[in-house]
Amino acid sequence: MPPAPPSLDGLSVRPPARPPALLSFANVGRRYPDGGREIVALEGVSFELQAGAAVGVYGARRSGKSTLLRLAAAIESPDAGVVRFAGLDVTRISPGERARLLRSSIAFLTSAGWLASPGETVLDHVAMSLGSEGLTMREAKRRALLALDAVGVAALGAEELTASLSLGERARVMLARALVREPRLLVVDEPAPMPSVGERERFCAILRTVTGERGIALLIASEDMATLRGVGALMSISAGELCSSEERGTVSQLRPRRAGASGSA
Repeated sequence: MPPAPPSLDGLSVRPPARPPALLSFANVGRRYPDGGREIVALEGVSFELQAGAAVGVYGARRSGKSTLLRLAAAIESPDAGVVRFAGLDVTRISPGERARLLRSSIAFLTSAGWLASPGETVLDHVAMSLGSEGLTMREAKRRALLALDAVGVAALGAEELTASLSLGERARVMLARALVREPRLLVVDEPAPMPSVGERERFCAILRTVTGERGIALLIASEDMATLRGVGALMSISAGELCSSEERGTVSQLRPRRAGASGSA
């Protein structure tokens, strides 16, 4: 029989309950048709991500990491298992409800996601992502400037045309566009290619810092281990199955970071 919890003046003192996970996968599977057969992209994946945590997913191409991230961002639904976001069973909601969740609480960032209109300034590009928020353009631009400043784009750079940006500058602007909506979870599938290792490291440091300062959970996947340096926990994926230092297919509770923390993995 387990011992009774310690007491103080006759009152039972119990340890605090673990907060519910922001994102959880429970035995999640995903398959894609390929002619007369099926490709298994994910199989039996289970893990929990707490609010404010930073988690890296390491895997080679076609390992299943991009599928995992699309499911985490509610872009796709699994064929098996349950995905929950803030207690909501994402597998049971409609595509329209998933789209609203993606707009309101989850931001998805990918190197292939750069879309800008001809003649558009950096400031307008970031502000336009708030178009469905019911804000005035003045307020949207104010918030956009704050997001751009957080990623190191000065006010002068905000008036540059998006067509003139370098790859590194595009990555920062894409990050600002994701941050301006104040998501609870930022999902990053392979950060944009950079012209140098140093610039890539600076971008990843900014990514960790701005999400940590804002308490935004970060789920980032890459086939480059250096990109994942500084995350609070690391999962690896191979042939659609997760591996970790814990029991196979699971990851222990991932705790929030301290604001601005960016230590090495």
